Amino acid sequence: MHHWKEVLPWSGRDAVYAFSACYAIGGNASTRITSRLSLASRNIALKLHQESSGALNTITSYGANYVAINLQRHDSSIIVMPESPVIAWPVSSFDALTPEHFDALIDIAPEVVVFGSGSRLRFPHPRLTAKLAQRRIGVETMDFGAACRTYNILMSEGRRVAVALLIEA
Repeated sequence: MHHWKEVLPWSGRDAVYAFSACYAIGGNASTRITSRLSLASRNIALKLHQESSGALNTITSYGANYVAINLQRHDSSIIVMPESPVIAWPVSSFDALTPEHFDALIDIAPEVVVFGSGSRLRFPHPRLTAKLAQRRIGVETMDFGAACRTYNILMSEGRRVAVALLIEA
């Protein structure tokens, strides 16, 4: 983690105002700041750009029958974790789901699984996720788009999250 003096190109009073403004609107030390300061009236205009290292698996886009992880398109079901390779998930439809499909998530040991059930919200039968529940791994079911967005948020918070995205042929 960078100290704020390394991130901000200003010094003295200017840096304190910019630093305070950054944190007041939810910025952090990994946020690059472009600022125009008016010290007389203390008006601050900030433009924030999130720095992306590409080290974490981020969902960069999604649509009907595809998802892109770090700009790489996937057209079949996958399991994604922030710091692990993308895993092919051999399931082609919601009706074809078995307990073994969800058991594949046990070995990667996430704290929570976000299950993207496809274009509409459908809940898997509890028997399909029973082994995850026995190991205290939470399962949150959402439609495909909501699952993608939720994964990105949890991943950016540093959570040990896995997203299982069902892409039906």
